[in-house]
Amino acid sequence: MRRLNKTEIAKFLLDAELERQDVVKITANKVPDLTVEEAYEIQQELVTLKLEQGHSIVGPKMGLTSRAKMKQMNVEDPIYGYIFDNMVVQDGTAISLSDFIHPKVEAEIAFILGKDIEGPGITGAQVLAATEHVVSALEIIDSRYENFNFTLPDVIADNASSSKVVFGNLIRKPEELELDLVGTTLTINGEIRDLGAGAAVVGHPANSVAMLANMLHRKGDKLKDGQIILTGGITGAVQLSNGDVVSAKLDGLGEVSFSVKE
Repeated sequence: MRRLNKTEIAKFLLDAELERQDVVKITANKVPDLTVEEAYEIQQELVTLKLEQGHSIVGPKMGLTSRAKMKQMNVEDPIYGYIFDNMVVQDGTAISLSDFIHPKVEAEIAFILGKDIEGPGITGAQVLAATEHVVSALEIIDSRYENFNFTLPDVIADNASSSKVVFGNLIRKPEELELDLVGTTLTINGEIRDLGAGAAVVGHPANSVAMLANMLHRKGDKLKDGQIILTGGITGAVQLSNGDVVSAKLDGLGEVSFSVKE
C-alpha cells in the first residue's frame, strides 16, 4: 500500500475534525509502522494547516501525564498538542454536542507564562519562576478515531485529541498555592464523577511544563511568554451527553463550568 505523505495524513485528520466524522486510526491501514517522530511531523503539518486557515495558537497542552497511564502506554514522556483560539469556550456558557464526535471532559490546571522557557534541563522550579499566573480549566477532548481506538503515534498525529477548553475566571500567582496539593472535583449534573489532586500530574503540574519545554527543545522550539499551557488531567476523562451541566472545583482556583446542548 502506498505510504501517504505527511500533509495528506494531516489533511485527512483535519477533515475528520471539521466534518465531525470519526475515522479508522492511521496505523490500521494507512501507515501501520508510523513512528512517534513521524507522528509529531504529521501533527506539525496539521498545526500549519490550522495556522493557514487563520487560527492562532493559545498554547501547548500535555496529555498522558498520569504515571500509571505513561506506564500503560510504555512511554517515558507525556505527549503534547496545541490549543488554538477557536477552541476556547467562555466559562459558564453552553457547547453544542453536534460540534463533536464523542467528547470527554477532564479537569486541569493551566499555567500562564510570564517569560520564555527554553530547554534542555528545565526543572519544575524554573517553570514556577517563569509562570505569571495559574488558572483552572476544563479540557474537552475529542479523538477523531472510531471508539477512541488508537495507538500512541495515532493520537499524537491527531493533535493529542485537542478540541475545546474552558478557562476559569480566577487567576492566582503560583506561589500562592501548593499546586501539587490542589484538590479537584469534577461534577456532572450535581454528581461527583471524579476527583484528584495536582500531584496526579507527574507529581506536580510544574513538572509537566518542564517536561514539555525539554521535549520542545528537541525540535528547536521553546515555550513562549504569554502562552497558556494545559498541564494534563487531574481527573479522568468523562464522556459528555446532551443536557449535561459540568463543573470543576479546584481548591484556591475556584470553579469553572459549562453546559451541553444538542
